[in-house]
Amino acid sequence: MAWASSIRAEAQLRLATYHSDAARKGPGLLLHALLQGKDPQLHALAQVIALLDADILLLHDIDLDAGGATSAALGRFLAQQGAPYPHILAPMPNAGVPSGLDLNGDGRLGRANDALGFGAFRGQGGMVLLSRLPIITEELIDFTGLLWRDLPGAQLPRHSDGTPFPSAAALDVQPLSAVGAWAVPLRLPGGAGRLWVMAFHASPPVFDGREDRNGRRNADELRLWAQVLDGTMTPALPGQYFVLMGVTNIDPVLGEGRRDGLQRLAQHPQLHPDKTSPHLGLPTVDWSGLGLGLRQASRIFPARSLPLRGGGVLWPTPPSPAADIFAKASRHRPVWLDIAMPPPPQAMPPPQVVQK
Repeated sequence: MAWASSIRAEAQLRLATYHSDAARKGPGLLLHALLQGKDPQLHALAQVIALLDADILLLHDIDLDAGGATSAALGRFLAQQGAPYPHILAPMPNAGVPSGLDLNGDGRLGRANDALGFGAFRGQGGMVLLSRLPIITEELIDFTGLLWRDLPGAQLPRHSDGTPFPSAAALDVQPLSAVGAWAVPLRLPGGAGRLWVMAFHASPPVFDGREDRNGRRNADELRLWAQVLDGTMTPALPGQYFVLMGVTNIDPVLGEGRRDGLQRLAQHPQLHPDKTSPHLGLPTVDWSGLGLGLRQASRIFPARSLPLRGGGVLWPTPPSPAADIFAKASRHRPVWLDIAMPPPPQAMPPPQVVQK
């Protein structure tokens, strides 16, 4: 099998989002495993990524450190396994950042649920953007620090008496994003401008109480992007080419959760209609171990301006020899989308000189 290491010759780009299930239980453990290069799950993960052959890959559930050692080690490891990516972006997430407060209302401090985003240590389960296109880091728009209360129309949790849940002090520090939320410009070849990747990893809408803190947060994390597209959060993003992709953590039909945030995206006029989505109705994760079965938990939402060339969920099943590799790598499967390479802007014709 040949592994492509450059942008496709047929003027096509492949984008993908993939929950790796690679996070570890303690700081530095993933870095150590990458440096050792012997972990069976990481080898399977690299094989999946090489087979996926995406030009732009948003990889989830990667433990990160402020110095960038883990993301750098990940890049080297993937290159050694036949999946090189020259450009890597890995900002630190909210996951595991101590708040110093009781954020989940259980009366205890210092637990994973009391971090700004669920996590046992700083950087647990972050996001990494791997790209064959140059990343224009100086133009990145980062919503990771946006306070939940500052989202217009935020569905904040409350006690039964109407007071803030768990406290007003908690909402003073609680960011909207459990992991992160970025709008990242990539430089398209041939002078075609920028492709904006809007990356996210929303909270699971479960593991809470009657206040529905996680359900409300999940819906608002997705609703944020509808507001970005509407121009109510920031000035309209420059350029017409963009995609939203990441972990929605909510199935369109099955299970718990408030689906209004997901529906706002699925029905947004700037995005391809949901009925044309190559991922429509396809599961992306096997949660049978949790008694939930197959669910759709990851999505890509492309702009209407992008011509679609294909897409789906990469999920080989027996008797395919790749089925065992995918199952060993993660409970999740990669979601991919092929788009036609956007054309360069049309040059203005030179002015005609009229002879008198």
